Amino acid sequence: MSYALAFDPLVPWWLVAVIAALALVVAGFARVRRLSGWWLRGLAMLLIAAALTGPALQTETRQPLNDIVLLVEDLSASQRLSDRAQQTTAAAEALAAEIAARPNTELRRIKLGDGQDNDGTLLMHALSEALAEEPSGRVAGAILLSDGRLHDLGAAPNMPAPLHLLLTGQPSDWDRRLIVRNAPAFAILGEEITLTLKIEDQGNVPVGADFASLSLSVDGGEAQSFRVPVGQDLELPVTLPHAGRNVIEFRVAADDSELTDRNNSALVQINGVRDRLSVLLVSGVPHAGERTWRNLLKSDSSVDLVHFTILRPPEKQDGVPVTELSLIAFPTRELFLEKINDFDLIIFDRYKRRGILPALYLDSVRNYVEQGGAVLISAGPDYAGADSIYRSPLGAVVPGEPTARVIEEGYLPRVTDMGQRHPVTEGLGPLEGDPTWGRWLRQVEVDPGEGDVVMTGVDDMPLLILDRVGEGRVALLTSDQAWLWSRGFEGGGPQLELLRRLAHWMMGEPDLEEEALTATATGQQIRIIRRAVTEDVGSVTVTAPDGSTTDLTMQEVSPGRFEALYDGADIGLYRIAEGTRETVIGLGPAAPREFEQTIASGEDLLPVLRGTNGGVWTLSDGVPDLRDVRAGRPAIGRGWIGLTPRDASDARDITRVPLLPAWLVLLVISGLVLAGWLREGRN
Repeated sequence: MSYALAFDPLVPWWLVAVIAALALVVAGFARVRRLSGWWLRGLAMLLIAAALTGPALQTETRQPLNDIVLLVEDLSASQRLSDRAQQTTAAAEALAAEIAARPNTELRRIKLGDGQDNDGTLLMHALSEALAEEPSGRVAGAILLSDGRLHDLGAAPNMPAPLHLLLTGQPSDWDRRLIVRNAPAFAILGEEITLTLKIEDQGNVPVGADFASLSLSVDGGEAQSFRVPVGQDLELPVTLPHAGRNVIEFRVAADDSELTDRNNSALVQINGVRDRLSVLLVSGVPHAGERTWRNLLKSDSSVDLVHFTILRPPEKQDGVPVTELSLIAFPTRELFLEKINDFDLIIFDRYKRRGILPALYLDSVRNYVEQGGAVLISAGPDYAGADSIYRSPLGAVVPGEPTARVIEEGYLPRVTDMGQRHPVTEGLGPLEGDPTWGRWLRQVEVDPGEGDVVMTGVDDMPLLILDRVGEGRVALLTSDQAWLWSRGFEGGGPQLELLRRLAHWMMGEPDLEEEALTATATGQQIRIIRRAVTEDVGSVTVTAPDGSTTDLTMQEVSPGRFEALYDGADIGLYRIAEGTRETVIGLGPAAPREFEQTIASGEDLLPVLRGTNGGVWTLSDGVPDLRDVRAGRPAIGRGWIGLTPRDASDARDITRVPLLPAWLVLLVISGLVLAGWLREGRN
């Protein structure tokens, strides 16, 4: 029970002050005038001012409250290294027992696990949330059981009592990690890029650890090993082997005495892109569709186009002297012998044999295809004649033999069942209920040979045939009427998308491969995608970073596209195989944020701890004792850490007794005024 003087003024405090000042002025004036009752009248007015303040005697009945101690246990991944988990558990139990034996003290235990999305250890967030749930006037202190490697130091709260760090780990701990300092997300094929790596040792490094064994592999292939120095930046030149995603894995051989090998590897995923795609377009005659090809290829900023239109063939005799012509002579030798391998794609648009390209040059084009080149033939009526390009050495790789018949009638191009599964024409066909495509008006009849017929025209005759020959690719479009779609004839059609896909498939873009196994990652989930032109797709085998395997059944989600989902439990490199096809994908960083710094240290937290008069205690020296310290005093010493008792209490009952009841004030004031009047009257 406690007693205190309380006030409940009847008027504002400033008015009370005015009345008190007025009483003093009146009393002073009466004193100067030598009025014998001046002090009685002044005392009466002061009593009026005192009564207006509402003085009362307040009696409180309070119940003492226990002090609260916060104990935050760090159970993140780095705390599971070595014997840190056992240290944390033993220290937590010992402190819990000691706090339970203290009078008027309660313990709040907060357990902190791993953060989400590689956030690391959010130690200060956990402490802030625990403080927000408790009255600050009851918190006598907080204790952190951790290795000191936190990733949210900026969120440190304002502590009302000492904060201590009990540091796990051993003085002999050491670790080696691999750091990738510089790795681009994209690189140009054929150009050398430089990756910067560094191998760094931390902690109590053993003698003789000046060199390490570094191995690297591309897309999960055979690894190459090198002996490299520790503690120095390593400049590693790399040339990407293929377009699309290239996964490069670096790994440092682990030592049995280091803390962990989780930070001994690194994954670098670089997308290989082509610098410029070189395309040679040869138009045999000027026609309405010639500009369609030119506009398509010129609209792509990554394409370097060389376009020749044969305006004056050798057989044309118009009597104009050659010296008066401004036409450029067709550089056949330079294009088809000397620089043919510089082109990624050669397009013959309504070309026929006229003696401009001798058989030797066309045989060079055939050889170019077999060695990895790409040729696209857009056929017009000339393809069916005796001068057809098919009747040349190039015909050995063309997938359609002309029958000499040219069909001049309207028809609707259609995507075949094979075309629905092929990435060049997948999804191009109009859906049921949608407006149909516009008609084409001409088609050359051919007998298909090898290859896939992905579009048909009149009477289901082949309209677009795709084929692989040797290392290269060949496409035959048996009509020169694609330009009708670009003009919007009868509603038009997806001419731009069709020709774009066709050109990029021929140049080997990875996204348009008809037989491919790829994978994408969202968080820890892997989406495995298998593209196939057949329905015979087997299960896929996923090999996790720890070597365990899982077989998954692929589900067909659309024609030619099969998918499966896999949830990866660990961060690292996953190998995916289906038949003879393999791919790799990395989940997250090979070295998570928790393992960037693994040696226990309290240096980062020390400024925060000192601001609360707390400090760092190493658990390898044992569990410290607990002592009471006054607020503002050092709270850590030899063998002990301190808590500040708060002596908090809760008010259960409050009573007030007025010191100046109204009747008493009225009686006293009347008496003073009467006494003053009588005294002055006597004089």
